[in-house]
Amino acid sequence: MSRGTIKKLLVVAFIAGFVAAYFLFDLGRFFSLDYLKASRDGFLSLYDRHPVLVLGSYFLLYVAVTALALPAATVVTLAGGALFGLWVGVVVVSFASTLGAALAFLISRYLLRDWVQRRFGDRLARVNRGIAEEGAFYLFTLRLVPIFPFFVINTVIGLTPMRLSTYTWVSQLGMFPATVVYVNAGKELGRLDSLSGLLSPSLLVAFTLLGLFPLAARKALGWYRQRRRNG
Repeated sequence: MSRGTIKKLLVVAFIAGFVAAYFLFDLGRFFSLDYLKASRDGFLSLYDRHPVLVLGSYFLLYVAVTALALPAATVVTLAGGALFGLWVGVVVVSFASTLGAALAFLISRYLLRDWVQRRFGDRLARVNRGIAEEGAFYLFTLRLVPIFPFFVINTVIGLTPMRLSTYTWVSQLGMFPATVVYVNAGKELGRLDSLSGLLSPSLLVAFTLLGLFPLAARKALGWYRQRRRNG
């Protein structure tokens, strides 16, 4: 067994251990809406006494939740608004979610990309070209439409040739509107009875149209230029 394979197996074991511990010790109970509402005052008191420690711990927790695709991102985002308010919450969540997504992207690329490209390289050639030419626009659309789970986006895009720098800034920009919505909802935590309905159908449509606009504009511009060359 090669050294590279051993390293990859160690990474898999490390990630699997964290995920297993989350479910084995029922850590999900600490990431429920009821727990957050019941513990808010205590967290606020701790934040008043140790703001840097709480902000730093929250940031690292959010990065871990995102990188490991744990089912807790929504509640942790709401907690950002409940503890830090809108503006501080948005800044912290935006950068933590982007860093976590970048780590998930790198994990996917490190563990799976070489195998996937070797196994399906011929069939993925067109996809690779499309990502190289239009990838940023597709990613922006995917990030703005909340129906696509972020961990799926992180994993799939990690298998493509997209640059990490492109992935990072497009992800942060694309996730920003939903970040504002969720953090603002967390600021009004006392009014929330459930996690469902945080994004209304009209808001989902607005995000979708916003995400499709840059891609549609690029396609329209390309069609216009082609028509001028042919004309």
